[in-house]
Amino acid sequence: MQVVSGYLESWRFESGDASSSFDESDLRLANRGGARIAAAEIAAILERRRAIELALQAIAPGVSLAGTGRLVPWQRLRQLFDAFADIRGIGLSKMTKALHPKRPALVPMLDSVVQAYLAHDDLGVDAPFGERALALVRGYKRDLDLNRSALRATRRELAGRGHDLTEVRILDLLIWSARVTG
Repeated sequence: MQVVSGYLESWRFESGDASSSFDESDLRLANRGGARIAAAEIAAILERRRAIELALQAIAPGVSLAGTGRLVPWQRLRQLFDAFADIRGIGLSKMTKALHPKRPALVPMLDSVVQAYLAHDDLGVDAPFGERALALVRGYKRDLDLNRSALRATRRELAGRGHDLTEVRILDLLIWSARVTG
């Protein structure tokens, strides 16, 4: 609780809307969160807007990675990730920073710190983009499941203090704290 509270006090967390629309404002929000998506990359992503929105429409906004494995729409999540494949300059970090606000309980932010933490689940840069992302999310879910009760208790306590964070975001912060301080 102290670790997550510390991040909440020092960082500003903005939430997007969990709709199925996807436009430049979503990418600007990701940039405010540290994604550093360049103008040319924004244009390239927006060329895929229809595919991204169709994939988002196929995934209910409330779906959670913290639920049971059979309820996670793995194939649809792969389709969402595949919509970002082969866009020059767009890797897992930028993609998930853009998608996390759309599905905050389902999509972890796979930045370099979280990817390093999940190195044993990484298929490597030669793997297909969506397949690699999905493998990392499956590894992430394993840790989420192993710590489910503690993460839910932390979420409840944070909610009591006026902070609405998903278990996914809480685990992101804990992984960050372990890597940054460890």
